[in-house]
Amino acid sequence: MWSTENAGTLDLNAEVELWTRAGHIKVSLKKGVDIRRFDRLIAEALLK
Repeated sequence: MWSTENAGTLDLNAEVELWTRAGHIKVSLKKGVDIRRFDRLIAEALLK
């Protein structure tokens, strides 16, 4: 399972959270990363 969050006014970084058999991983991405494109990339890799 995964979750993505856009950068906002108070939170300047976009975030990706992944839950795997190995555990929970949270990654902060720098401002300017296209989080929706990143989200599609994960979806295509996992759901195909």
